[in-house]
Amino acid sequence: MRTQNHAFLGFRAILAIIIFFSAASVSAQVDRDELQGLPPVVFINYEGPHARIDTREEIRQLGVVLGQNISEREKGLEPALAAMSIEQRRQYSYLFQTGALNRYFVIHSVSGPEDGKFDADIFGLGVDAGVDHIRNLRTIIQGYLQTAYDYSESDARLLAEYITIYNAVYRGNWDFFVSRYKTPVINNLVRDRAGLSIRYDEWPGRTLMLIPLGTGGIGAVDTSAIMDRRVIEELRREEDQGVPQRQGMVEIMEREADRAEQRAQVEREVIREQERQITEERRQTEQERQSIEQERQSIEQERQRIQEDLEAGRITEEEARQAQQELDRREQGIQQRQQEIEQREQETDRRQEDVEQRREEAQRLEDFAEERMDQAQQQREEIARDQQAAIVQETTGGVLGITIEKQNPPMGRLIRFDPVTGNEIRRSPLDSVHVRTVTFIGGKILAIAGENIGSGAVRLIEINQTNLIMARQGDDDIMTGSLLWVNGSDLYAITVDLSNNACYLGRFDTNLALQAKSSVRVHREASVAIQQGYLLSQREDGSVLILNPSTLDVFY
Repeated sequence: MRTQNHAFLGFRAILAIIIFFSAASVSAQVDRDELQGLPPVVFINYEGPHARIDTREEIRQLGVVLGQNISEREKGLEPALAAMSIEQRRQYSYLFQTGALNRYFVIHSVSGPEDGKFDADIFGLGVDAGVDHIRNLRTIIQGYLQTAYDYSESDARLLAEYITIYNAVYRGNWDFFVSRYKTPVINNLVRDRAGLSIRYDEWPGRTLMLIPLGTGGIGAVDTSAIMDRRVIEELRREEDQGVPQRQGMVEIMEREADRAEQRAQVEREVIREQERQITEERRQTEQERQSIEQERQSIEQERQRIQEDLEAGRITEEEARQAQQELDRREQGIQQRQQEIEQREQETDRRQEDVEQRREEAQRLEDFAEERMDQAQQQREEIARDQQAAIVQETTGGVLGITIEKQNPPMGRLIRFDPVTGNEIRRSPLDSVHVRTVTFIGGKILAIAGENIGSGAVRLIEINQTNLIMARQGDDDIMTGSLLWVNGSDLYAITVDLSNNACYLGRFDTNLALQAKSSVRVHREASVAIQQGYLLSQREDGSVLILNPSTLDVFY
């Protein structure tokens, strides 16, 4: 992790929950012809010592906190969503933000149907974001996915890798983002920050990564979107054709298909039970309607009989009036029962609409499951073809050389190449090695490396001879521009106290541990020569300095 100060051009804060319109998602595929001539995505990381080293778990926790906040806000919506119909839930829309705009933040956007475009999480890196290696950025995203969407550690780690490649592939492709993402998502993007730069020093304040969200909670991240043709082609550039990552994603897609099929089955069972209940309710309602109709006919017959009895003198007018009043009360009861039936029928109709929505949802889930299984099968077939064609070869032979890629002081990286053909065999990712300090001693490659930028540091390092990555770093700050002097198994370098920029001479062992340090300051460009048991160097003012080579005590 490291920090750099870059100008942050400003970003609108999102307050609370903002309601928009909601949506379904589709996968985007890119024709292979479109891929011709595109440059590869090779992330340029800070490869060197650090003044402060965070553990992987400390780095992951940066994403965990963001994910927990999103998860809690989502859970806060559950009571309202539970009271809605399926169609209402589809239309329900919200947008909220968590995190610090100057460091790490997420904008979670879910909005209404819009031509099959995606909802998204926008994962932003502010001006004070200290991440300087793609490995660490993926660890942060992994922690976010684990807590926001309950992905397993392995699935979240794999998805994070795809997400970073996806955003690097489409960095600067504004038309692509506009064509794939809904309006509320685009409204919270900035054209020149959308996606992910391949350069770590362009991340702070200039990064708004898109995480496309799937529909219906089947898979929070839309795997088909981040596994599009351009992303796959980037993975295929790897020596192993990206087979492990691609196989892992296929397994995720197959699990998504299984979950969708299971949910569809549950929906079908609920539909069958609700249809049974609705059928029974309609049967009972029809019986009650028939009963009411019979009752009405009976009342009408009674009214006619009362009139006949009154005309025939069999009953008095008072008796007729009382009998009619009783029939009126019975008729009012019938009207009340009729209203209750109509209300029940309206409720049954609403339940029937819910059944139809569930039927559509079940069909959508089944279609999704079939689509994901087809995509997974296609990927498995493509992986099988690539495995047959791939030849993965790990070579440690050849000789070592070093390139110069930066100046003041000259820095570069180690390269192993074939001395016969001149072909490059392996290139070290460590690009901040001070080229004049590379030393071979005791079967080790030792050097000074790094830059004093952000959390970067200039330190002694050991380089692994096989893969040419940094195997170890020392704990002491080294003066930029210092050389590295060897006397037997002792190493000498000019150390620096960064608080006051004071320089001292230090003696180190081959494990990079400081064994002795001069008590007097030395010149920042001092030399070291050992003659007749004395170590000759220069004081801070440039005058001669004679030290004991072992203790670095002053002789003169």
